[in-house]
Amino acid sequence: MKINKIPNLVSADWLNNNIHASNLIVLDATINKVIDAASIRIPNARFLDIKKKFSDTSAPFPSTLPSKEQFQNEAQLLGINQDAVIVVYDDKGIYSSARIWWLFKVFGFDTVAVLNGGLPQWQELDYSVESYKNETYDQGNFVAKYHPDLMTNFKGINKFSIETDTLIIDARSADRFNCKVDEPKEGLRRGTIPNSKNIPYTTLLNGYELKSKVELSKILNNLVDDKTNLVFSCGSGITACILALAATICDYKNLVVYDGSWTEYGSLT
Repeated sequence: MKINKIPNLVSADWLNNNIHASNLIVLDATINKVIDAASIRIPNARFLDIKKKFSDTSAPFPSTLPSKEQFQNEAQLLGINQDAVIVVYDDKGIYSSARIWWLFKVFGFDTVAVLNGGLPQWQELDYSVESYKNETYDQGNFVAKYHPDLMTNFKGINKFSIETDTLIIDARSADRFNCKVDEPKEGLRRGTIPNSKNIPYTTLLNGYELKSKVELSKILNNLVDDKTNLVFSCGSGITACILALAATICDYKNLVVYDGSWTEYGSLT
């Protein structure tokens, strides 16, 4: 069996029913995961190291977008081919998986989905897991095609913040957005990007899973109004992608993620 297309979000039931598809690749995008004898995974999942392999480690800010060449090379080393269908998950439910989903979109690959509820939901439904093994993969033929319009930088966010048809939405907690608590990154000042509004990413979740399309639309519609461009920010570009996932599911267009997010903006202003 081969899968030809996939929605942006799939359930644990869907993955369990399709897990033996010949072109399916399951990626574990858990941040800072230690792979040892105690590590578990969804069967045949391949570990994707966001911090060391799928970020520009030479950049001054964490989780920075890698180059097209780096992304392509690392994807090929994971055995990803052009005809692959990818499901990404993490161990928090929906957290870093959305970042990898968005990165694949940035580099021109659309047959990729986030596993709704991630590993916790998978285990809650008592689907099988297994221990990690030392594995190597035949090099894939994945080809990256960079779409710069899906990401923005410090220069771009300053431009977006004064455009009347653009809304910047910050995924940080309300206390962080409203400067009531310190930023978790030591030495980083409190603050917000001018003209931005706040939707804490946690408000988009029911437990481990993303809320329904109807619920997500209601949350987003309350802020979006007549804006035609939506730009998503957070602390370091990870949870902003959860907002991008929700907006995509709700059929919004012209979506952009601010890669450096508040870590960059707060450091440079």
